[in-house]
Amino acid sequence: MTREMTGANMVIQALQDQGVDTVFGYPGGAVLPIYDEIIQQDSIQHVLVRHEQGAGHAAEGYARSTGRPGVVLVTSGPGATNMVTALTDAMMDSIPLVCITGQTATHLIGTDAFQECDTVGITRPCTKHNWLVRDVDDLARVLHEAFYVATSGRPGPVVVDIPKDVQFATGTYQGPSVNPAAAHKSYRPQIKGDAQSIRAAAELMAHAKKPVLYTGGGVINSGPQAAQLLRELVDLTGFPITSTLMGLGAYPASGKNWLGMLGMHGTYEANMTMHDCDVMVCIGARFDDRITGRVDAFAPDAKIIHIDIDPSSINKNVKVDLPIIGDVGHVLEDLVRIWRSSSLKADPAAMKAWWDQIEKWRGRNSLAYKSNKDVIMPQYAIQRLYEATKDRNTYISTEVGQHQMWAAQFYGFEAPNRWLTSGGLGTMGYGLPACIGAQTAHRDALCIDIAGDASVLMNIQEMSTAVQYGLPVKVFILNNQYMGMVRQWQQLLHGNRLSHSYTDSLPDFVKLAEAYGGVGFRVDKPGDLDGAIEEMIAVDKPVLFDCRVANLANCFPMIPSGKAHNEMLLPDEATDEAVANAIDAAGKVLV
Repeated sequence: MTREMTGANMVIQALQDQGVDTVFGYPGGAVLPIYDEIIQQDSIQHVLVRHEQGAGHAAEGYARSTGRPGVVLVTSGPGATNMVTALTDAMMDSIPLVCITGQTATHLIGTDAFQECDTVGITRPCTKHNWLVRDVDDLARVLHEAFYVATSGRPGPVVVDIPKDVQFATGTYQGPSVNPAAAHKSYRPQIKGDAQSIRAAAELMAHAKKPVLYTGGGVINSGPQAAQLLRELVDLTGFPITSTLMGLGAYPASGKNWLGMLGMHGTYEANMTMHDCDVMVCIGARFDDRITGRVDAFAPDAKIIHIDIDPSSINKNVKVDLPIIGDVGHVLEDLVRIWRSSSLKADPAAMKAWWDQIEKWRGRNSLAYKSNKDVIMPQYAIQRLYEATKDRNTYISTEVGQHQMWAAQFYGFEAPNRWLTSGGLGTMGYGLPACIGAQTAHRDALCIDIAGDASVLMNIQEMSTAVQYGLPVKVFILNNQYMGMVRQWQQLLHGNRLSHSYTDSLPDFVKLAEAYGGVGFRVDKPGDLDGAIEEMIAVDKPVLFDCRVANLANCFPMIPSGKAHNEMLLPDEATDEAVANAIDAAGKVLV
């Protein structure tokens, strides 16, 4: 399809041809031609946010919960720079975003014109690719290419910067290529894994005495089939399985082989299994520092198989023995087929001995906490929320901090795409707009942001967005009046000098909810929690739920920075003195 149209009209047509149904954005002078086209059509919904960062995180929530790319439209200058945090967040967590930014007219570029900035230069380090479109006849091709780059290979964010005169100009529009991979000359990610390497991986797995499957967000990014194939692989092999923060839900938390989350605040059994394993199969994860702990002590006796679509992730942080470059879903399909069709199987006696050891580690009950009849413990609050929502069509987002780790520990995810959190960048303020993005995509679902009292204030203005569009998101605030994780590190690492981590003058969240046009709840007694949660769920409006929890509760277990997996601190060991001694022994502390 080719026809003449303006650049602004090309943007709308390209979005329609790419199957986009929702755009999150905020207007400004440099994108007014595009906004003029938006108001004249009704196939694409535009969600007006209150801040461009909110638009980016909402698009991330939309993308993470649907598997489709999120789309953002913002103006030049501060509109674009306000998107940088969300773009970096999406880059770290491999979330497909297409961000369209306005730019000053081409003849003004480089003159420090009003609301001009070097958007391409600023966003180059935090995107997969970006374009400044100076010719309207290039615009359609670039827009289609942007969707291809954002969604193929390792997903991520892209930026298309469009000067205002290009939006007004008239040119020839071309529809998307039938086969974008074939049309793209320079970016063709490897989808199929090397057959010999996959067979070698199967052989190595079959001879393992202490195997473990270490999975990440790449399983979820690959699509529902990859998660199903992962479950088949676990059933076939009988191997224990753990996951990064971003991979939760790819394998069900109720599965008998599930060890819980791995890493700094993961379970004792997951971390000890990783440390002592002899064969590790890393599937769609990238060995980041929160997972590995001290790299030179990471899984010292393990042969490591690494399956990843991103070649740059191979041997980047940890040297592996058998790399397999390819899409997780395709590689797992071949691996399952080879395992089924051959005589390969794990050694029953070795597996029994391995599982006996894992059960001993499980017996340490590393997620234990002291219950309290008078004060709501944050772990208990998450457990009660989980029990009330586990059988519903629920999506959970989080802000960043202690509450995020408690949610990962105590909310059991049974399916992929239900867990929306900021992993790599750790972005406070992510959860509320991400929840709005998920609710926009899933109007009949229950969408809950598990928040902290400090973190939620970073983008609290998006409550107004939720009210305007009738999005009944629930913000479940674990209110301890501190920046909880900052306070915990100050207590354990900095002599209990709580430097500016106590949040004075917090708003009355009930009144704040009402001021925005939503509904507020406040609970401070354990006995009142279940009833209030049911009331929260029943309300068909945005909710701020002020759950007053124990002020100084710490998040354990914990691997102190610079320590190995087998040196983690459990709740019963985590006295101030024990933590201080562990930190001192670690040498240099990496926060």
